[in-house]
Amino acid sequence: MALMITDECINCDVCEPECPNQAIYLGQEIYEIDPNKCTECVGHFDEPQCVQVCPVACIPVNPQHVENRETLWQKFQWLQAPASS
Repeated sequence: MALMITDECINCDVCEPECPNQAIYLGQEIYEIDPNKCTECVGHFDEPQCVQVCPVACIPVNPQHVENRETLWQKFQWLQAPASS
């Protein structure tokens, strides 16, 4: 399950630097999460770091990108694999 940032986001800038996969970026109006890079911190931490630091609790699971823990682990491994030349 990738996470998403809702329009309650206040652009406080605390989530983006906490993401170990660099999945969070500033969109047109609010921060957004790239579902292809979001592993909910599986492989890095026990809990999603962005959720932990968000002062307005606006980072739920993205219902359009439901993934189980095994899928998130596989995505983590893919993201960590060295790029081939």
